[in-house]
Amino acid sequence: MIELDGVPELVDPVMVAAFEGWNDAGDAASTAVAHLEREWKGEVFAALDAEDYYDFQVNRPTVWLDGGIRKITWPTTRLSVVRVGGEKPRDLVLVRGIEPSMRWRSFCNELLGFAHELGVELVVVLGALLGDTPHTRPVPVSGVTSDPDLARTMNLEETKYEGPTGIVGILQEACTHAGVPAVSLWAAVPHYVSQPPNPKATLALLNRLEDLIDLRIPLGELPEDARAWQLGVDQLASEDSEVAEYVQTLEEARDTADLPEASGEAIAREFERYLRRRDGGGPGPGPGGTAGGHATDGGEGSSYLRDNPSGRTRPPKPPRRGDDDGDGDGGDTQDE
Repeated sequence: MIELDGVPELVDPVMVAAFEGWNDAGDAASTAVAHLEREWKGEVFAALDAEDYYDFQVNRPTVWLDGGIRKITWPTTRLSVVRVGGEKPRDLVLVRGIEPSMRWRSFCNELLGFAHELGVELVVVLGALLGDTPHTRPVPVSGVTSDPDLARTMNLEETKYEGPTGIVGILQEACTHAGVPAVSLWAAVPHYVSQPPNPKATLALLNRLEDLIDLRIPLGELPEDARAWQLGVDQLASEDSEVAEYVQTLEEARDTADLPEASGEAIAREFERYLRRRDGGGPGPGPGGTAGGHATDGGEGSSYLRDNPSGRTRPPKPPRRGDDDGDGDGGDTQDE
């Protein structure tokens, strides 16, 4: 029996989860959940037992000093709750941790136990993958689900993926089998600049989440960080003619693919977001949140830039055209 002492009754709760590791390119997904915790002053109410799910030779504990006393932080997954006020209040249950090393079915069942006890109505799992996408264009964010009815009602893709998967895919399937509506949002990170952090991808995930659950999210300094990130990557790319040429090729391919959508659904979605923020629609920021710092860019409307990658190595060179030794995608397969 899960004990939830001190956790108040929640209002229309949505669980939002992200896990460091294979499904978190550029740390974009885990940073998005950390941002929600920070902006809305999330209060941790539970942590899974690290002994049950983690190999400490893979994810090592850390030792730190607290007033001269040595303490240990164990790698685990923690749950926190944020209460978002406004005209239409809605609470969030945030799940942030590391992809487990073992016992994935038990791991998912434990999280579903919390979801059941808290009355969670929807589970949204955030992920990020490496792909052939230029850093100069809006970050593509796809929303997928295994539930055909949910796909229709929320304008999502019904997943057809087959292949290796991570904890994001496993948790989504566990929710589906348990009868809990579940969605995963995936941001595509340029494979040639995959080092974390990636505030542009984090920003795109938060904007898509905002649209999905109809909740106004305070973005804080993320838009500025995203601009600085893109300027930094622009500078790095300009220093290498092969990388610059490769980015231009990706831009041309992306622009061609986006043409049919440019005057349709994407523009309508961006305009709705603009109106919502201009008119203050949806719940405002909760305790600790600020009204400022909202951006009209998400992953689809206009281009946003990232945080300064000072101290980073230059992006790896792409394979030359006609090179049969590499496919040039450098990307992970999206596991849904």
